[in-house]
Amino acid sequence: MNGRPDWVAHGVLILGALLFIVPLWLVFAGSTQESAAIARGELSLIPGGGGLAAYGKVLSGPVPRMLLVSFGMAMAIAVGKIAISVTSAYAVAFFRFPLRKLAFWLIFITLMLPVEVRIIPTYSVMSDLGLINSFTGLWLPLIASATATLLFRQVFIAIPDELVEAARMDGAGPLRFLWDVVIPVSSANIAALFVILFIYGWNQYLWPLLVATNPRLDTIVIGIVKMMAVETDTDWSAVMATAVLALLPPVVVVVLMQRWFVAGLTEGEK
Repeated sequence: MNGRPDWVAHGVLILGALLFIVPLWLVFAGSTQESAAIARGELSLIPGGGGLAAYGKVLSGPVPRMLLVSFGMAMAIAVGKIAISVTSAYAVAFFRFPLRKLAFWLIFITLMLPVEVRIIPTYSVMSDLGLINSFTGLWLPLIASATATLLFRQVFIAIPDELVEAARMDGAGPLRFLWDVVIPVSSANIAALFVILFIYGWNQYLWPLLVATNPRLDTIVIGIVKMMAVETDTDWSAVMATAVLALLPPVVVVVLMQRWFVAGLTEGEK
């Protein structure tokens, strides 16, 4: 390499960054402006004179509860998906039992069935279990993940056979081998997947909208939509302030786990 900067690459990166940053800045700027001006289409890139008053207004209402519901739901989905995916991938990768490959392919086939296809039978099951309008009903049907199972299986089958034999010779049983060897070896992948699944759970809209009609179970995404449902008197500054607050938890998770996230996406075979 000649050491000179690649201006084309830098230009593309700057353009990409602007495409992400400008809309977010507009939302923040709008949260400091008058709702009437925003409704007239006079949204400005320069923050208005309202300051952070909209944030105090929304934080004194139901928004903190919505953030807490969303955070609990996202955490439950992320932890539940990882727990189930790790154990199912571990069974498929290291155990020999009848119909093992059939079980794996049945899990894999569910990748072709989006949530929208399964939503009516899933709702029926939740109704039979009495989990409609409950916090458990928000996350329980979403904790199975064929994608995560497939990814962990690929990580597990890359573990050297010598390591498996050494653990067996040391007297390690299946649970000890899973806890002391498999999970530490795949910790970066677990962390990377946790970030992705947390954001997936945080952004859920269709299932919470269907399963929870109790306003106390509204997630922050549902809350923002409801705030915009009033066509003639929408408080746009409050909507945008709530949107900014809704961005903060996923951003914090990504920032705190950035090193593990990048490592989990870039690591090669163990």
